[in-house]
Amino acid sequence: MKKVIVLFLMVIGFGSLAVAQQKAPTPSEIAKKNVEDLDKKLKLNDTQKSIIYSLTYNQAKEQSDLVKRQQAGNTKEDDIDKYYKMQNETSKSIRNVLKGEQQAQYDKIIEDRLSGKANKKKKKGEEEVEGDISGLLLKPEKVN
Repeated sequence: MKKVIVLFLMVIGFGSLAVAQQKAPTPSEIAKKNVEDLDKKLKLNDTQKSIIYSLTYNQAKEQSDLVKRQQAGNTKEDDIDKYYKMQNETSKSIRNVLKGEQQAQYDKIIEDRLSGKANKKKKKGEEEVEGDISGLLLKPEKVN
């Protein structure tokens, strides 16, 4: 009887370990999700989808490599700066792909993400707090 109980507990233990070790999404999955999310909000055309997929895939791949390096303990001092610089460059490139009203909507999406509104759900009776993050938004650069 003891053997049956021990065997049962081992099976439950291994099953819970398998669930706990879910695999991180691949750069391809991340890029696809980003394009789908932006398409829902901005109504992208096929060319925009393709370009944005390429941009976000490259960003996700580079950032995935940085995370792997960090987990292995091989991080460099400037890796964090590189991580955020890459995000800003990708965001700027995506904005340049968009047209007119899409750019304004994209700026709003980025502002909501930076302020944390994108992932929060408002509870009953709570007021929504507006934060000023205009300094974090990217301004279009002038080409000389």
